[in-house]
Amino acid sequence: MGNLDRRPGKIVCVGRNYAGHARELGNEIPAEPLLFLKPPSAVIENGGAIVLPPESEQVEHEAEIAVVIGQRARDVSEEDALSYVAGYAPLNDVTARDLQKRDVQFTRAKGYDTFCPIGRMVPADGVDWRTLEICCRVNGERRQYGRASDMVFGIPALIAYISRIMTLEPGDVIATGTPEGVGPLREGDEVEVELQGMTTVRNRVVRARRDTDEERAQARPSGAEA
Repeated sequence: MGNLDRRPGKIVCVGRNYAGHARELGNEIPAEPLLFLKPPSAVIENGGAIVLPPESEQVEHEAEIAVVIGQRARDVSEEDALSYVAGYAPLNDVTARDLQKRDVQFTRAKGYDTFCPIGRMVPADGVDWRTLEICCRVNGERRQYGRASDMVFGIPALIAYISRIMTLEPGDVIATGTPEGVGPLREGDEVEVELQGMTTVRNRVVRARRDTDEERAQARPSGAEA
């Protein structure tokens, strides 16, 4: 996966970690980090295609700063948390918003194949996480911008909190939340998520192809019943 050593074992995501994003969706700011998971099978690289599933009519981009874990972390303190970080990368937490609202929980809406583009990792050495900035552009138009310093829960606090719940393994990714400005992705769009001035993940958007009844019938083995 780019310069990630391997596909992440898990992708731990943080919801509503920017006050502006919580407000734009009509949600309260959580008292503790709101966690959910995306499957590793959702990951694609720079240049891969985001596939719009036929079940959704409202797929949206969510630009996020990804934290890549460098060594096994279990029950770590905020003070030590950054020593477990290998680097940072841009991540797009693609979301089927209509399915998220319908299902209440997030697994289907955020778990489709191709729904987690991740860009090249920037090594953490010498990087002050508080200076990180994230930006999203669709067809060259800026849609989102946020600073890590504006997070409700900062990166050290997130690592410490998550490591008290589950062990973080090398290569795991934490998606730290999205700033306000989430919006639709449509067939033919090109979406970019940039870790400002460092690295970008760029993907085109395509629609899933639906087989017709005739095509499904032709694909059925000879003599098989419907």
